[in-house]
Amino acid sequence: MAASRSIDSKQLSDHARIWYSLKCAIASSSGFRSWKSELAEGDMDNTSLDALVRRYLRETLETLAY
Repeated sequence: MAASRSIDSKQLSDHARIWYSLKCAIASSSGFRSWKSELAEGDMDNTSLDALVRRYLRETLETLAY
């Protein structure tokens, strides 16, 4: 049985702050900007920066794993 951990609001706040900083650093990187410029216009319609960064990370890790 998996252990369940409770996350208090301070931890959540810390996690949110870390993700925000990481997301901003990734979004300002040349690799992300290059990747984003190659996306079709339709791929970015109504897509949040959060979702784009997650997709970029997923695709980058898939490429590295290959």
